[in-house]
Amino acid sequence: MLLTIILLYLFGSFAFMALDAVRFGWSSVPPWVQVLGALILLLSIWLNYWTFRENSFAPPVVKLQSERGQRVITTGPYRYVRHPLYASALLYVVGTSLLLGSWWGLATAIVLALLLAIRIGIEETTLRTGLAGYDDYATRVRYRLIAFVW
Repeated sequence: MLLTIILLYLFGSFAFMALDAVRFGWSSVPPWVQVLGALILLLSIWLNYWTFRENSFAPPVVKLQSERGQRVITTGPYRYVRHPLYASALLYVVGTSLLLGSWWGLATAIVLALLLAIRIGIEETTLRTGLAGYDDYATRVRYRLIAFVW
């Protein structure tokens, strides 16, 4: 249910950014900020690729896959944050907002971060109870979404 809300929110956010930047022009973003947005967008795509390369157990829904031999992944981006796929989604929204030229779109990233925090709480409860070694991993990798922040 929460995943559906997040996806609908994302689609609405992108439409809002486009309306802001192109249709109504509520924001005025300098070209260098748009270039920065493109770089952040590329970073998010690279992080997404790196995450899937390291973790073949990353489904869109919280699901333990013991039949596939699921284990705690501690390599790649998982050395820095416990949920790098969500971090890449957050970067994607920030980068898209800046690239399109929508300052107001950055506000949607804050709401997305809150929605992801709820989802991370649900996911971590499942992983802590059903995935051997996750508690130890969570002790070693303190940050859930953003390194050195949370």
